[in-house]
Amino acid sequence: MSVKLPKRLSSKKKKPPKDNAQVEALNKLGLEAFWTTPLDPASMLDISTWALENQSLLEPKDLPNAFLQRLWLLSPDARSPCCKPLHDVVNNDNKSSEEMINGFGESQCVINPLDLVTAVFMSANTFLQQEMTAHMMQCQFAVPLVLPNIDPEEPSRFLLWPLRGVVSQWRSHFPDKNREVHEGNLASTYMPMVSCVKLGHCGVSKSQVLNNVINGLRSPSETFLHRGMEGGQLPRRLSNGLVEIGWYLPTGDTARDIFPVPVVISNLRGDASTHEKYLRLLCQASSAVVVFCGNLREKEKQLLASCKLMASKLILIDLSDTEKNENRVVGFADQNLEENMGLPGGSVLQGGALNEEELANRLCDALKDLLPDKLKLVTLEAAAKLAEELGLNVDEGAVCKKSMATVEEVLKGLDKGSAQFREKQLPLQGPLWSKLGEIEKEERKQRHKGEEIDRQLQQEKKDILVELRSYKMTSAMKIFTDALFTTDKVERTCFLGWMKLKLQLLQTEKQNSSQDLFTNLQTEKKDGMLEQCDELENGADDYLGDSDSFCTDSTFEEEQTEEQPVNTELQVSEQQFEIGHESEHILQEYTERTTEPQSQQKEHLEFTHDPVIEQQLYTMSNEKEIQGEGMIENIVCSEDHISDPAFKDQNCNLESGENGTLNCQGTQQDEPELTLAESDLTTSAQQETYPDVSFEHQVSSCSQPFEPDSSSLGLEHFLREMGLIFELTHISPSSGSQNVLRLPSIATDLLLYGIPLELMDGDASNIPIHWLGCVFAELRRRLPQEQCRTRVLTNLGVHHAWNAEVLSALFGVKFPEGRTRSTRGVYMVALCVPDNLRKDMECDFLLLIDVEGLCSDNKRNTLLYDNEMATVATGLSDVLMHNISSHAGSEWETNFTVVVNALLRIKECGSMPICQLLAQDEELNSVLQASQLKRVSDMLQTETEDRETNNADNHNAKTSVCITCVKGPWYNMSLSEPIDTQYSKAVLNLKKNLFGSLKKCAAKSEATGLPEFMNRLCTVWDAVRADSFSIGLQDTDIALAFSLLCTELSQWENSFMGHMESWLLGAAKKIFATKAKALDATIQNDLLIELKDEGREEVKTEVDNLRSKVESYLLKDDHLKMNTFKPVLMSNMDDLQERVTKEIIEKLETVTENHCSSTQLNKFETLLGKEKESKLNALIEKSKTTKVLFKDTELEEEFECVWSDMLSNFDFRPSETEDITARVTDIMKENLISRGLQKHMKKTEVMGQKQESSFYVSDEHFGYRSRLKHMFEDNNRLQRLEAQQVACNIIEECNQFVADKVSLPADFSDSYITVLLQNVEKSLKEKSIEIRSAFEVDLKVYLCNTACQDFQKLHDRYAKDRELLTCITAAKSMYLAEFIYQFRKRDQCQRLAQVFTSMVVKPTVLDYIYKPLGMQIVEEIQGHAQQYRSPSTFHQSLLEDLIKEDCFESFLEYLHSYDNFRLRKIQEKVVSHLSESTNLDKWRQQRLGKIVGKFAAAVSETAEGTNGVLSDTKPLLERVCLTLERDGDVDVTRTSLDGPLFSITTEWDRFITCLMELLAAMRLDLVQEFSQNADITQLLQCLSIQPQDSLFNRVRGCDKQCPLCKAPCELLEMGHEFHRALLHRPKGMLPHDSCSLSGSSSLESTTEGDPDQNEDTYMSVVCRGLDSLYPEWSISLEDPNCQMPNAYWRYVLARFNDRFAKEYKQEPEKIPEEWKKITKEEALYSLKEAFLSAQR
Repeated sequence: MSVKLPKRLSSKKKKPPKDNAQVEALNKLGLEAFWTTPLDPASMLDISTWALENQSLLEPKDLPNAFLQRLWLLSPDARSPCCKPLHDVVNNDNKSSEEMINGFGESQCVINPLDLVTAVFMSANTFLQQEMTAHMMQCQFAVPLVLPNIDPEEPSRFLLWPLRGVVSQWRSHFPDKNREVHEGNLASTYMPMVSCVKLGHCGVSKSQVLNNVINGLRSPSETFLHRGMEGGQLPRRLSNGLVEIGWYLPTGDTARDIFPVPVVISNLRGDASTHEKYLRLLCQASSAVVVFCGNLREKEKQLLASCKLMASKLILIDLSDTEKNENRVVGFADQNLEENMGLPGGSVLQGGALNEEELANRLCDALKDLLPDKLKLVTLEAAAKLAEELGLNVDEGAVCKKSMATVEEVLKGLDKGSAQFREKQLPLQGPLWSKLGEIEKEERKQRHKGEEIDRQLQQEKKDILVELRSYKMTSAMKIFTDALFTTDKVERTCFLGWMKLKLQLLQTEKQNSSQDLFTNLQTEKKDGMLEQCDELENGADDYLGDSDSFCTDSTFEEEQTEEQPVNTELQVSEQQFEIGHESEHILQEYTERTTEPQSQQKEHLEFTHDPVIEQQLYTMSNEKEIQGEGMIENIVCSEDHISDPAFKDQNCNLESGENGTLNCQGTQQDEPELTLAESDLTTSAQQETYPDVSFEHQVSSCSQPFEPDSSSLGLEHFLREMGLIFELTHISPSSGSQNVLRLPSIATDLLLYGIPLELMDGDASNIPIHWLGCVFAELRRRLPQEQCRTRVLTNLGVHHAWNAEVLSALFGVKFPEGRTRSTRGVYMVALCVPDNLRKDMECDFLLLIDVEGLCSDNKRNTLLYDNEMATVATGLSDVLMHNISSHAGSEWETNFTVVVNALLRIKECGSMPICQLLAQDEELNSVLQASQLKRVSDMLQTETEDRETNNADNHNAKTSVCITCVKGPWYNMSLSEPIDTQYSKAVLNLKKNLFGSLKKCAAKSEATGLPEFMNRLCTVWDAVRADSFSIGLQDTDIALAFSLLCTELSQWENSFMGHMESWLLGAAKKIFATKAKALDATIQNDLLIELKDEGREEVKTEVDNLRSKVESYLLKDDHLKMNTFKPVLMSNMDDLQERVTKEIIEKLETVTENHCSSTQLNKFETLLGKEKESKLNALIEKSKTTKVLFKDTELEEEFECVWSDMLSNFDFRPSETEDITARVTDIMKENLISRGLQKHMKKTEVMGQKQESSFYVSDEHFGYRSRLKHMFEDNNRLQRLEAQQVACNIIEECNQFVADKVSLPADFSDSYITVLLQNVEKSLKEKSIEIRSAFEVDLKVYLCNTACQDFQKLHDRYAKDRELLTCITAAKSMYLAEFIYQFRKRDQCQRLAQVFTSMVVKPTVLDYIYKPLGMQIVEEIQGHAQQYRSPSTFHQSLLEDLIKEDCFESFLEYLHSYDNFRLRKIQEKVVSHLSESTNLDKWRQQRLGKIVGKFAAAVSETAEGTNGVLSDTKPLLERVCLTLERDGDVDVTRTSLDGPLFSITTEWDRFITCLMELLAAMRLDLVQEFSQNADITQLLQCLSIQPQDSLFNRVRGCDKQCPLCKAPCELLEMGHEFHRALLHRPKGMLPHDSCSLSGSSSLESTTEGDPDQNEDTYMSVVCRGLDSLYPEWSISLEDPNCQMPNAYWRYVLARFNDRFAKEYKQEPEKIPEEWKKITKEEALYSLKEAFLSAQR
């Protein structure tokens, strides 16, 4: 902070630790710097006080601050070690193994959560540790008891001081007369302590078992961190050896309580075999030790035996692996183990087969058997003493002891009673101070009325003053003030902290004096009590014979020298329950060291009774003896051999105050500071509601408002006395000693460091004006004058509204808790506002004011004091937070009148704070109270003056009042109740509302300084004392009447607003009725003006009715007839009229503009849709034509073209005339100022005027020296040309910049000009030419003036539809996505239709066309060609064609490949026929038309009811095919439909359209194809029935051939048994080796000489032999038809005899000459005759 105090004394710093794994963990968390300079409560100012949201965690170094912030918000996830994944913030090279493991995936934990807690505790000083402990206990978190040292060679620390601030209430299970609520702190309360350790590896989680034990199986609380939590499986680096404790507190409900009495459960982290010292501590200091045993080695066995010797009660849990029993050194399967170890029955629990829940149940049962009367009671104070003996450091060192001793001196005599102590030691707070205040009030009232001062009052005042002048500072106040004057800030902090704790402890003891927690444990047996006493005294004697009893509170020790500390211990043995000789010796020794009389020292010892211990130890003793002899307790705390760093280094952490408030130092190391850590002693967990029995209903003192104890005493009483001592110097100047005059300086120190300053004594209803004036003067002197702006935030609530706790939750400050004491007053704390909020709040300090004890008594005099306190507090406030308690009950009316009267009085004074309402629950009672106060606050927020200039502020003030609900943890004092899950969020929300109100104050009024604050206090106090308000301080009726009026008026306003909403709805309907005319500016403007006039008149009429109602109400109510309220109410009516009128007009304008914009948007989207549709169709057509698949980038380019065209051509509404020249000029002037060119400011006057078309360089742009330098260079020609070229280049670049901006679809922005000027400056900087600044200015003016014209056009185009343009620009990506989607779906639809057409439709169509075509061709050929009607005619035609063709190759083919020859001839016939026929095209056209019609009908039938519906195409296409097969008698090729190809979702009607288009295109293509001269061969391949094959089968005949000559059988009858050839062939036409007849050679040889006889003789011989060889053939020479046809083949043989011989490679046949004479005609004739004779 910037505020500084004098430098502190030099102090030693802690040495930095050695490098090890622990140091590495601290460095990882960013806490290395806090090892030498620990965190203190002031750190919370930056971490939590001003935080309005949860900190975002980006790296491990954010975890400590996040932990503290969440902890102060009591968040259940405060200990979470998770942050952003490591790979986002840390390089992989720097990661450790566990970071690499947890640096990816879902796991984001970077450290074990227990290490996080340990690291923060290591880095915090003792005072911050105390506050952390209190908050952790509220969250039901375990807190450290023994904190390991970061240096393994140094001893660990036993944390006792932090535990002293943990206070809670409970109710134990004892007979009804002793079942009252008890209260105590964690450090000094006697209770059982159960310590849990682990030996060996265990499969279960010890901490999870303890959570189930301490919280129950159904509770979600995680007291102890365990490996099942986030980060719990990461290795521990810092927390091994940590001992942490949890506190179980019963509620008195046997159904829900786990244990009947409070129990402390401690948990040693790590294996106990590696932490033997801590194991010894826990065994000796605990009531019972629970050992979780795994597979043990010899070392663990020895430790277990030592535990038996040291521990009072030992419970063993066997968790060993039973399957490996033979490898165990110590096993728990042995039934005699308890006997062998000397353990009582039930001390060994078998847990190897149990899970955590089952094991917890077993352990709970074992502990319940021991509670409440079988375990000794111990305190943590006694454990601290034992820890010191074992070599641990206890954090309460020499400074703490000295402070505690001083506190004992101050409080000497308090044992006689608080009232007597206050009367004797704090006399100025007595009746004289109160009476003096009343007299002065009467004097003020008389002066205000103009009356003469009563003489009797004057005399009484003189008598009081005379008596006050005789005052001398008491011994207690002398010691108190001297302690505050110490230069050791740590000592002062410890003194104040211990004094608060001590007073709290004494008050707790007083409340518990008749409510002994364990009174009835052993009342039946005196001997049992004595045994218990012996056990409490000597519980550790078996191990340490010289150790002290665990039942003593603590011991004290003094340092002989710094080098050799000497421990002088106070022992309480079995026979020494009173102060004996040894104790007197010790007291004498202590007296000599402290120079304190022994009698005074003894007084300290006598009054510090602990009723719990006294009743337990002396129940069976003589009460009279005990009453005279007090037990020595906790005079001075134990001192470590090596003191706690926070106390040893006394001045190393002095920067912060108790509340973490004003840090008034420039550095942390060189200047003094005061740190006072005061735990929130009254905070508790919120109660949990159970269906059967509620602790809230059982314990009335916990749940109901706590009535203050008038005899109680607090630190604030001493501080009040200190102020009155100084105030006395004004009455008696001679009484002011040097130290007394220094008191304002001390109070300023305390205020700066967080100790509240009392502004008003609520008990006496008086203000020490001179004291406060001096304190504020001192404060102003210390603070820089330029940083003294203040804002005041006041928390105003009744005494049971937990005011101090609320402010503590919000800001971390500590106010006196008037809820538990009789303290009544107005207190103030100052907070330094951080730099990031000073600008918004326009202040440097935030003064927090808290009102305590308000409405704590309904007596009339007290009610008057309440009104005075509330009025003063309200009058000082800028922001007033009404704190509404849900426990007001019947007191609500009284409390409400006090608050409302305060507001009315301050309103009468002309000022009114901004109000915020805090409801502490959502019950009906609280909501009604908050609503009522909100109505009153809203009414009074209205300004009554300067309405013309403050309308905006009035509106802001009206809207700032809101209700925030925070269900805080202060409802119950018991820490056993859980925190509300929404508490953290609610606190942050409340802070946001409060800070928002403070920011609105900045807009409402300027912040004042400290003198102005003091003047305001004096003014308000003078008005209160004079009772100069129109509403008396004792009047209660007016507030109630005004509240009822506000309620009535609120209902009237609601009706009025409902009426106006109805009217507005009707007006909106008129606007919407214009529809297409919405874009007609004239029509819309006329309608809007008309509606505005109607709206104003309607509002005025309704508000006038309200005014009439209010005036009538005021006349009827007697309490409100005064003129005080009418101006406020009428002003509220005026404000209502203005506000509603403004809202109506704004809504009309908004509705009109929305309607126009909506119409424009619809128009734009319609046009855009048309353009997109056109572009999509073109792209789809292109895709269909080119078969190219477009990429997204190509589609984006196409859409960008459409978008640009739309924006260029769309008719945006022109803007109203708005010249942007002024805006450009202002930017230009700001640029010149920032460049230091103010002297050229006049050049900007030409902006907006016409200028030359070009920019020219002149002599003015060059300096004198530059011109002189270049004067001989042709009159500076080259220099001018260079500058002109630079100017042209810059102008060209800027023109391009302007063109780019103008082309953008956006309105003009001031940033365009800013960037333009920056570009000019950058370009000139890059050019090294000698020019003056005038060149830069003229060039900028020229460019801005030129750009202004283009930007004006841009602005005129888009300004009116700016929001529309913003809307469509924001939706551009959506339009683009829709465009791409539509193209993809259409393209997919198109491609699917193409695939279906190509794979299904076209094959089906072609099959339908060509399937019957083959048979048609055959029929036509047979009809036209007779030779194809029968086999014989076909054979005859073949032979005729052969002889006519006269081709040897054809004869040869015929003879050797008869079938192939015939088939070839038929195919040639088919081809020739098809080439000549015209029927083929007609047949195909007819079939094509039919099949296309059938397809269209099937598609149309399927499409019924699917218009525009997204459907899966596959089932629909299958339906089309089925319909076509069923109704069209068509075989559909649908094999391809079986796969997933056609399973897409599309619009069926669009798909049908594409399909029908493709079907029509396919038909046109086929028609065109059919009309062209097609290749007959290809056509034949398309036919399913080949015509040549069909025709061949028809004319084929019998396939049998003559075995002699291969002549075919000519018989036509089907199934004939005998074959007969019509024309046998001569021998020479076949090769000789082909003849199969036997004996042919012999025949040929016998006939060689007679050629004429050769063939005939051969045939006759053969024919005679055929009947026997081939009986199925009929060959007979007697047949008359067998001779003549031979002429055909004789002719052929004679014609080609040589060719046959050559072909067969044999000699030519010797044929008769007659054969050679046969002519072709004769041969043909013989052929015909042969076939004719065959037919006959």
